[in-house]
Amino acid sequence: MNSYFSPGDWAIILVYLLGIIALGLWFGKDQHTTRDYFLGSKNVPWWGIGLSIVAAETSALTIIGVPAMAYGGDFTFIQMLIGYVLARIILAVVMVPHYFKGEIYSPYQLFADSFGPSARQTAGGFFLISETLAAGVRVYVASIPVKLMLGDKLLGLGTGDPILGAILLFVVLSLFYTCVGGVKAVIWTDVVQFGLFLIGGAYALFYIPSLVPGGASAVFAQAAAAGKLHWLSVTPPGSSVVKFLLGPPFNIWMGVIGGTVLGLSTHGAEQLIVQRVLACKSVADGRKALILSAVVIFPLFLIFLTVGTMLWVFYQGHPFRIALPEPRPGSGIKANDFIFPIFMMTEVPHILRGFLMVAILSAAMSSVSSALTSLASVSTMDFVKPLWRQRDEAFFLRFSKLSTVAWAALLVVTAYLSRQVEFVLNAAFSLRGLTSGALVGGLTLAVTWRKARPFPVITGMLVSLAIMTAIELLPHLPWTKAFWMAYVGTEIFWPWYTLIGAATTLGTAWAVRQAAERKPKVPR
Repeated sequence: MNSYFSPGDWAIILVYLLGIIALGLWFGKDQHTTRDYFLGSKNVPWWGIGLSIVAAETSALTIIGVPAMAYGGDFTFIQMLIGYVLARIILAVVMVPHYFKGEIYSPYQLFADSFGPSARQTAGGFFLISETLAAGVRVYVASIPVKLMLGDKLLGLGTGDPILGAILLFVVLSLFYTCVGGVKAVIWTDVVQFGLFLIGGAYALFYIPSLVPGGASAVFAQAAAAGKLHWLSVTPPGSSVVKFLLGPPFNIWMGVIGGTVLGLSTHGAEQLIVQRVLACKSVADGRKALILSAVVIFPLFLIFLTVGTMLWVFYQGHPFRIALPEPRPGSGIKANDFIFPIFMMTEVPHILRGFLMVAILSAAMSSVSSALTSLASVSTMDFVKPLWRQRDEAFFLRFSKLSTVAWAALLVVTAYLSRQVEFVLNAAFSLRGLTSGALVGGLTLAVTWRKARPFPVITGMLVSLAIMTAIELLPHLPWTKAFWMAYVGTEIFWPWYTLIGAATTLGTAWAVRQAAERKPKVPR
């Protein structure tokens, strides 16, 4: 076993894992229909769903990566949170009522109501592909620091590969309570897991200053002097306006505009989050759940950004007791991503060290279980059930659970392939941005165009995917990079992807519809 953990630490980790499994078994006794399995019988309180929304979007990569972002940079990511909060408020006011017009299992049913089954399955297919790759990548990235913390011997036992062992740990444990308890088990385990990683972040926030001479005031003074507390970028610092607006790093315009449109997609058009809103009892509860998540997400990210800044101050005067690992080139992992795990393993007292390890595990398992239940819901309710309406409810419940197992197996494969194939991993990091604009653009049309032909919206979504793929690839391909940089001048940063994709979807769909409706002139 890893020498950095004591028997007390391992006991904390074991109790957590057993407790999560027991919670899934408890909620599994109430699963009799797909309504129970995918909507939690619509009897989960709004505050539990609100906290579950935050847990679903907060993966282990967030808890590890956000401190690393502040450690290596500053607070400018906080500008994105402005857009994230605005998006939830807009969705609560405008979109939630549409989710409660009848018994809806996914936002893609709204596509069917307006455009028919082909548009519904196009949107559902976009989500299934992007979420499978994105969730697989999240599992792979989280397995790297967990491998460091738990050790090669433990995770490699029975698999011969510690990375595969970490992937199986996340997916199999998450699968167990998801398959047995459905979305209700996922929501309540999310609530527990949210509490754990919030407590873990808050503990680090107060503990790190106690290790620095002068305490918190000295930490913030040193961070401010080094520019680590800088958070607002409004005007270009000597560079061109285009490069400042479109390229990295973060600025207020991409936060307010790009972040808002991105939030409209992730929380309004993607099943991962929308499924939780659909599990609410009423429009009022759905709105309260989204507003609660808006209230919570800002301080949560602020805590972990502050932790990263404090770690930078701490390591200015303390040596690393474990050398920063050299990440595999092209893996998407940076050396700074190991900062928080290394601090946990070497500077935090035992027992508390076990609790912080549990915080990482809980965030990873929450993101996996959320992906599994959303993938199973879309594949069952948007693809299979419309084709086999004559089958009884027991059949669809069995199929739902089998599809959950199948998606878990696919996540394992995707995560493991991400370790071997650089292109798969790098493409998957941006894939959500490639499809999110098409989804939110298509959903906008679904609620504004009633009973229209499917061809314009499907064409708009496919053109959006093609354009976004070109935007992602052209700055990196050897034979197009020079052309791109000469005429654009910068890579387009991912916060703009959803806005560009949505505008392409809306513009293309409108143009195709206008062309189709234009009547030829009759010669006299």
